Amino acid sequence: MGLTDFDRLGWAAFPPEDCVSEWVASVAPVARAIASDPNRPAEWVRHQATWFVGVNALPNDAGGAVNGGPGLDGQAIRAARAMYGDLPLEPAQVSVIYRGYPKQDPDETDANHRFRLNRDAAHVDGLLPVGPTKRRKLLEPHAFVLGIPLNASPVAAAPMVVWEGSHQIMAQAFIQAFERVAEADRPDLDVTDIYKAARKRCFEECQRSVVHVPVGGSYLIHRMALHGVAPWDDAVDGPKDGRIIAYFRPEAPGGIAQWLTGWR
Repeated sequence: MGLTDFDRLGWAAFPPEDCVSEWVASVAPVARAIASDPNRPAEWVRHQATWFVGVNALPNDAGGAVNGGPGLDGQAIRAARAMYGDLPLEPAQVSVIYRGYPKQDPDETDANHRFRLNRDAAHVDGLLPVGPTKRRKLLEPHAFVLGIPLNASPVAAAPMVVWEGSHQIMAQAFIQAFERVAEADRPDLDVTDIYKAARKRCFEECQRSVVHVPVGGSYLIHRMALHGVAPWDDAVDGPKDGRIIAYFRPEAPGGIAQWLTGWR
């Protein structure tokens, strides 16, 4: 796949590269130690310990290097920089999923659990639930999502999934929602209903595709693409330390305005 596919589909996968494998080799032991740390934040362990969330857990610098190791390089990050500029990388998420995912948390409603099982908890990043009613607001306008596997795992071990072309449907909905709202007021705009309607349309019109690359590979997802994580197929085994992926999601320096129309 390449950038032509990215523009059309909303995601692109890149084959293994030595520079990415070297980065993974330097980062994976740190990620495993973070996930197994008994002092890790309790809120990072969800769904009856079948998912370690690890938001911003990796202690990387702005170039992706950890503890003096190599900085992040390769086709995916170069493509991201070509499209979005040389944005500093925030500490990456260390997402670890274990066999059995997703089990239902005690405070999770049956409807939410069914959505996780049947719709892969499909979402657009940065739309956060706010308050007791969990109304969605765009509080984290990310530039892109870059996923890098840190260990080898089977395809059916809770893979990333993307609804192809969904970024175009979402862009249309969000541009219309925000166009008459002042930039200062945009973070407080409740987009829940608009988002749910666009998501429903994506389910009906877009093809759901599984995204899986071997160690040394990587994938790039459009900031508005609907994506999620499929349940772990009980018929397959996987690494004992779980399926580990590092995710980079730098925020748009130009805020919501840039998130909406500032890039391709």
